[in-house]
Amino acid sequence: MVKSPITNDEFIKKVGLFLDNELSDKESRDLLREIQTNPAFMHILKEEQTFREFIKTKIDRRKPSPALIASIKDKIKSSSPI
Repeated sequence: MVKSPITNDEFIKKVGLFLDNELSDKESRDLLREIQTNPAFMHILKEEQTFREFIKTKIDRRKPSPALIASIKDKIKSSSPI
């Protein structure tokens, strides 16, 4: 049985899973093999890696204020049925 080629949408989904370490070893190997056979897929992988690295290093994650945290906790406490 011949495996049908992977579509771009399937590939993009798998790249996300791959970069999140959500694929099995076999799925990761299969994806890397697919990348080796298609230069466009290599480009997509590199773009996604670059984008993720940019997000990690260049975007500041602001901490929520203590007042916001307290407000959320109060709402949770008041809405939970005890």
